[in-house]
Amino acid sequence: MTETDCLFCKILAGEIPSTEVVSSEGTYAFRDINPGAPTHVLVIPRRHIESAATLTDDDGDTLAEMIGTAQDVARKEGIADSGYRLVFNVGDDALNSVPHLHLHVLGGKRLGWPPG
Repeated sequence: MTETDCLFCKILAGEIPSTEVVSSEGTYAFRDINPGAPTHVLVIPRRHIESAATLTDDDGDTLAEMIGTAQDVARKEGIADSGYRLVFNVGDDALNSVPHLHLHVLGGKRLGWPPG
């Protein structure tokens, strides 16, 4: 998959609509179209990175910014105090369907374990 074929890159380019929650210089957070919890927001880097499996030491700042954006989402959505889950899915067995690094922010109810 190339960046021009990437669903999330198309969302970032404004070619596909999304519902923005928060954004930063290097990240964009938007509502998942198939939510698994009352709050289900995806945080993606603006730079195309295929997955958590392809991260390198050079991506530390990007990861830190993604976590900061996820914290902003939790505050904005009113789940920061009650609790929330942060999830990176990697590969087919984890049901990762879009090959662009993304962090799920889930909350708004008591989440079971194991997930799913």
